[in-house]
Amino acid sequence: MNYQAKEITKKEIEAFLEDETAKKRLVKSYQLMLDFYGIQLSNDSTGEVRRANNWRYRFYNMDRHTHNNLRITRILKCLGILGFPNYQAPLVRFFLEETIVKGNLYNVKESVLNYFISAVIVQQQRKELVEYAYKLYEVKHQFVVP
Repeated sequence: MNYQAKEITKKEIEAFLEDETAKKRLVKSYQLMLDFYGIQLSNDSTGEVRRANNWRYRFYNMDRHTHNNLRITRILKCLGILGFPNYQAPLVRFFLEETIVKGNLYNVKESVLNYFISAVIVQQQRKELVEYAYKLYEVKHQFVVP
């Protein structure tokens, strides 16, 4: 964590949202981070993601180094603030499927449920993700809505 980092201002957000080059660079940076985690952006418009070819090793690394969970939360928040809220829900849904359905990323599951879902800024999408997670969750009485 960088304690000297300053929060982005409304003025900076507005300038970013008007700069097409900056937005393209953000998407490219997002794709690089996804690759680092073993994920690939499969649809630029919808934000849909899928496993990348390198997913096994990257998932192993992500599951062992849980500091990445905080980074993913920040990525999700950044996407929402800087004009790509449509990218948030597909990434969270991907993590829900990988953690709850496929049983991968055991050490990421708690962050998905407690932080990733909450980072989604579109309320309807957030609600749908909570409902989806509840539907998938096997021990219903242990499920706590964020």
